[in-house]
This record gives sequence, structure tokens and C-alpha cells, in this order.
Amino acid sequence: MSEQAKTHYRKAFDSPYLSSADIVEPTVLTIAKVTLETDKTKKTKDVFNTAYFAEKELRPGEKLKPMILNATNSKTMKALTGSPYIEDWAGTRVTVYVDTKVRFGNSSVEGLRISPTRVTKPVLTPASIQAWNNAKAAYKRDGDLRKVLERMDMSEEHRQQLISECVEAAA
Repeated sequence: MSEQAKTHYRKAFDSPYLSSADIVEPTVLTIAKVTLETDKTKKTKDVFNTAYFAEKELRPGEKLKPMILNATNSKTMKALTGSPYIEDWAGTRVTVYVDTKVRFGNSSVEGLRISPTRVTKPVLTPASIQAWNNAKAAYKRDGDLRKVLERMDMSEEHRQQLISECVEAAA
């Protein structure tokens, strides 16, 4: 049975936040916004930097929860974005992974970390013939480029070119 099909023991302790029990492999996510919020677990009156993601599901059928950005992850976000302001972190694509060696008191625990490596997407141009044709097929099928742009970057000029090629082909 694969790791993804198994159930982590911490799933029994339902949390309103993303945890190491939710992430089974490094996962690329897009930060929609970061806000200062009081602890939703009501265990403390602490205020946390809380990241909300553009993606709605972690896996099909599994709602994606917000993630508390502790001091380490907040410093990583500052380094990735070049800004210490949480309002500037929206739109940043990050890789979230489980670090099994997070120190908590005198012991090591599993904790979520944001990779300090910037996530980049390949750039789609007409020179990439197979990818260009796949993008055209996706545009014809979906009527937009959203699914393509989730995986690839395109200049505005190339977006317009691709759309016009699809319109000409349909005429």
C-alpha cells in the first residue's frame, strides 16, 4: 500500500491548520494571502501569521487547510519574496514539506517547512512545439488557459498568439 493511501495517526486529532499529517510528499502551493490571526484551536490566545492558499484541495476531495507560518517559515517567506511584510507574500509559489528533525523542547518532532528554494515554472513559447500544441488543445477543450498557466508561465504576447491560432483554426 502506498504512503498516500495510508492514514497518518495524527488525522484522528482534527486540526483547523495544515500539519505534517496532511503532507505526504513535498507539495507546491500558491499563497493567496497571509493574515495575522488568533489561534483557531483556542488552545492559546497567541496570534499567528496564517497562510491561505489559492488551491482549494490538497488532493482530490481533501480540503486544503491554512498553514501557520512559524518564525522559521516566516523568515523563509521574507527571503523568498524580499519583503518582511506579510501582505507582499500573496502570489508566491512555495514548496511545503515535512521536516522530521524540528526541535520542540528537548525532542525532535515532525514539522512543516517552506523550502527556501524559489518555485519556478517553465516558460511556454511557440518554440516548444509539443507543449504549444498541448496548450492549444487545452484552450480548445476548456475555453481558457487556466490549467495551462497553473503549470507554465507565458508572456501576454504569447497568450494572445495562442488564442488567435486557435480561433483561426476553428474558422
